[in-house]
Amino acid sequence: MKRRSFVKKATLGSFVALLGTDIVFGSNMLKGYTPLALQETDPFKLFKKHKEMVVLNNRPWNMEAQAHLLNDTITPTTKMFIRNNGRIPEDIDVSTWTLTIDGESVAQKKTYTLAELQSKFKQYTYQLTLECGGNGRSEFNPPAKGNQWTIGAIHCAEWTGVRLKDILDDAGIKSNAVYIGYHSADTHLSGDPAKEPISRGVPMSKALQDETLIAFKVNGKDIPLAHGYPLRLVAGGWPASASGKWLNRISVRNKVHDGTKMKGKAYRVPCEPVAPGASVKDEDMCIIESMPVKSLITSPKSGGMIKEGKSLKIRGHAWAGELEVAKVSYSIDFGATWQPTVLQQPSNRLAWQNFSANINFPKKGYYEVWAKAFDSNGISQPMILPGWNPKGYLNNACHRIAIKVI
Repeated sequence: MKRRSFVKKATLGSFVALLGTDIVFGSNMLKGYTPLALQETDPFKLFKKHKEMVVLNNRPWNMEAQAHLLNDTITPTTKMFIRNNGRIPEDIDVSTWTLTIDGESVAQKKTYTLAELQSKFKQYTYQLTLECGGNGRSEFNPPAKGNQWTIGAIHCAEWTGVRLKDILDDAGIKSNAVYIGYHSADTHLSGDPAKEPISRGVPMSKALQDETLIAFKVNGKDIPLAHGYPLRLVAGGWPASASGKWLNRISVRNKVHDGTKMKGKAYRVPCEPVAPGASVKDEDMCIIESMPVKSLITSPKSGGMIKEGKSLKIRGHAWAGELEVAKVSYSIDFGATWQPTVLQQPSNRLAWQNFSANINFPKKGYYEVWAKAFDSNGISQPMILPGWNPKGYLNNACHRIAIKVI
C-alpha cells in the first residue's frame, strides 16, 4: 500500500523512471491517472495468495480456494478466500484508528484506540470457521446471481482479539438492545462516501458469545489488508458477511439492524421451501444465522489415481455452524452404503473438525468418494443440491472427489 500511495502521488518524470522508458503523449494524461503498467492488477502478488486460488471478480475483489488447498488444520492466510463488497481502504494509519460504540441502545457512546483495545481488555485466541453464505452458489439451477462460488469460500484460521461482550459491558448496553450492526472503512464501488458497501450485524445473543471477537491478529500476525486490517469483527459459524472487516464502529440497536445488505433478499432464504425459480416476496425471506452442517475432502486432490490393492487415505474437515459435528461418513458406491471416518474434536467451539479414513477399493475402475457429515442434532448433509433459493445460499450438498484405480 505504501507503493500504491507513492504511485498515486508520482509525477510524470517519476512514471518515466519507474517504467524505464518515455511515456509517449504523457502530457495528455489526466491529473491523478496511474499508467496501466504500474497498476497492481495481479491479485496473487497484491494479496499474497497461493497461485492456485481462483479469482471470481476484481470489482470488488473476490477469490476462492480449491479443496486441496484447504488441507491445513489452520488455514494459512495465503489460502483464505476473499469476499469484498466495496473498495479496500487505503492509507491506513493504525496510530489514529479507533472503534466507536454507539446506537440507540448503548448506555454511553465510547471510542477506543487500537492501543486501548489491546491493553484494556483481556485477549483471547480461537480457531473460527468463516464461510461465505453463497459458497456453492454455482450449482444452483436456475442460476442465482452473484459470485459463482464452488466449494472454496471457507476457512478456519486462528483469530486473536478481545471479546465484543467485554467492550459492550464497558460501554454499557440498555435492556432494549436486540442487535448490533457494524460499520467499516471500505468505500462504495461508486465512490459515493455516503453509501456503505455493506453494514450487517447479529442479534445480541450472538454478539455476547465468548467467541465473538474484535480481532487484530490472525494466525499470530497482523490481519492482512484484504481480510480487514487493522480490526475485524469475527463471528464464527455464521455467514462470513456477519464478520465485518476494517471495523471502525459498532451500533447497538433497539431493532434488527437495517444497514446495507440487511434488507431484501441479501443473506436471506425463503422462510418456507419454494419451487426452483419461484418468485419470493421480501417479507417471506428469513435472515441466515447459523450455517448448516457441511464437509470437504481436502486430500487427495480430485482426479487422483491409485494402484489396485493399495489403500487410499482421505482427509478433510467438517463444520456445523453453531453446533458440533457428530460424525462423518464416506461412500464409494454413490451413497448406496456408508462407512465411518475418524472424526476429531474441535479445538474450540465454532472451529471445524478434521476427519480421515483409509479406503480399500474392490477392483480396478472409476470411483467417486463422497463425504457426508451429521451435526449434533442428527441432521446430515443432503446428497444432492438442497432447497433452491433466489440468491443461491446455503448449498451444503455432499462433496465428492474422483479416483481411478489402475
